[in-house]
Amino acid sequence: MDFSRYRRPSAFLLLAAAVIFAVAAVAGFESGGEGALILLLRLREHLVLLGCLAVAALTGAVILGLTKSSSLRMPLVTAVLVTGVPLLLVGGWASAVFGDTDRVVRAEPSPGRSDRQLVVVSRSGFLDPVRCVHVHQGHPPRERRWNVGCFNGDDEDNSLREAVWTAPDRIRMTTEGGAVHEVSIAPGGRPDRVVSVG
Repeated sequence: MDFSRYRRPSAFLLLAAAVIFAVAAVAGFESGGEGALILLLRLREHLVLLGCLAVAALTGAVILGLTKSSSLRMPLVTAVLVTGVPLLLVGGWASAVFGDTDRVVRAEPSPGRSDRQLVVVSRSGFLDPVRCVHVHQGHPPRERRWNVGCFNGDDEDNSLREAVWTAPDRIRMTTEGGAVHEVSIAPGGRPDRVVSVG
């Protein structure tokens, strides 16, 4: 059976997949600001995997798209692998060394609202444990995240003891030292201020 007629369509599909993986990696890398989509923040956690898939799909597209007799086949495959693999290795190393790993400690829905959550995450940063409080507004896939406050656990008095809803649009955060910070949340989910302690 002759499969040569499937080479070009398969190469096109692999090229399209490589573009999709690369765009998803760039979108995930650029996300992270105030009001960022949770979906893009999840992509940010898988940048190295998306990069590997993009390089593999692009390599497969070149191999399938060009015939063995083509003089461009090997130089293009070599160029893709020589640039892609080192970039992925450096990206993986940077992600492992400088990347924050957020672990959800607690998620609590807002009283009277099903589209808003208070989320407390623990970040094991480079030196100090940090607890951050976020508001998630909306429903997937349009759910957004807003920073409300971060508390550095290096000094025990500054570490977060409690974060609770006091109303559907108000959050109270208390430190171990007894300092109380109240933040109001706008209808779109944006806090009126961002608390930074420590």
